[in-house]
Amino acid sequence: METSGQAGDDDRRIALPGTQNLRDLGGYPAAGGGTVRARTLLRSDALHRLDGAGRAALAGLGLRTVIDLRTDREVEAAPSALDGTGARTFHVPLFSDEAISRLPPERAAIYRYMIDHCGAAIAEAVGRLCASDALPGLIHCTAGKDRTGLVVALVLDVIGVPDEFIAADYAMSAAYLDPATAQAIRRVRAASGVGRWLDLGALGASPQVITTALARVRGQAGSASGYLMRHGLARPELDRLRGALVAWP
Repeated sequence: METSGQAGDDDRRIALPGTQNLRDLGGYPAAGGGTVRARTLLRSDALHRLDGAGRAALAGLGLRTVIDLRTDREVEAAPSALDGTGARTFHVPLFSDEAISRLPPERAAIYRYMIDHCGAAIAEAVGRLCASDALPGLIHCTAGKDRTGLVVALVLDVIGVPDEFIAADYAMSAAYLDPATAQAIRRVRAASGVGRWLDLGALGASPQVITTALARVRGQAGSASGYLMRHGLARPELDRLRGALVAWP
């Protein structure tokens, strides 16, 4: 299945049993007339419900790197089922278990917290994708929307994807997180003890949330690249990521 360049196209979604919010970031326009390579960077909800067929499908995509943004307790409550795919999984929690249980329920406040206090972890997650042999890669959390949404937005901004496409990509999660997924998120919440925050994964994904977050990042560091470099990445790493993710005509 080829990926279109249109941000709202339903063919971005990869219908893999055990996932609800797995989709391809390929096809978006990038700076300089380039296009994000198809099947090179994916985003998803948690992967603990994958069966053998799902693992085989991911292996067939040549997946090399998986970035798991969940807390320790989330991972313990819902272990990833990636054995046999050949991918390396890097656990890069954006929050500690203690911090996530104290976060306010308002989504805007959570994004402010992530930007202001989780920069080192965000940079580490992106940095894992900058290695020369890292891609194809996949980024996920529990719902694949908030933590994943912010990290993906910064990656797309680094490679010059216009804001309207970043916002539309973020908003697509709302169409895929159905009531069954909401129930699964609540079960993970209950088992992991991470608190009410995870319920946010079952709610909508307004594009304004991510555009406001990007504005805050730019207000602090001028750009997503500047923000990531402020928190530990080097420009050659980001240049390598652009070269791996973007195809030029």
